[in-house]
Amino acid sequence: MELQPFDEGELKGEGDYEGLLFADLDLAGQDGRDARFLDCALRRCGLDETRLTGARFIDTELEEMRGIGTDLVGAVLRDVTLIDARLGGVQMHGSVMERVVVRGGKIDYLNLRAATLKDVVFEGCVLVEADFAGAQMERVVFRDCTVRQVDFSNARMKGVDLREVVELDIARGVDRLAGAVISPTQLLELAPAFAAQIGVRVAGPGD
Repeated sequence: MELQPFDEGELKGEGDYEGLLFADLDLAGQDGRDARFLDCALRRCGLDETRLTGARFIDTELEEMRGIGTDLVGAVLRDVTLIDARLGGVQMHGSVMERVVVRGGKIDYLNLRAATLKDVVFEGCVLVEADFAGAQMERVVFRDCTVRQVDFSNARMKGVDLREVVELDIARGVDRLAGAVISPTQLLELAPAFAAQIGVRVAGPGD
């Protein structure tokens, strides 16, 4: 289907957007709360402080998005591809991600607290201080990613695959890895954290 250029100027709350191309637009500070994006593409758009609370993205491609403080609280992303994003402080508390691919790019301080992730792939991206506290994660794969200072506190995992993470640094929630798969190398690297979690002191002879 050939996408038609978006020419309405600004996003609207509860807007209904279907088959549209949003390209090279500055959407900073705009209000698209509860909007629906179906079969759309957003490419190289600015999303600084853009309000997309409760928005739904279905069969939509998000490419080279840039933004700080984008509000996606309670949003739904279904059959979505996010490519080469450069985002910081994205608020996705309580959001739903189903059949989503996050490929490339860097996302700092991603807030996915109490979110639901199902059939999600993070591939070749950098996540710094991502917050998955209280999230429900089912069949989530991290492939060739750098994951630094991640928070898994109170997360519930089922079929989460961390084996191909390039760098795995868990700040909190190492005790919530039940339901995840890690590599033998990662097990050795996480051994001190596991020991500390269960109160085991590791010391050499004479220490």
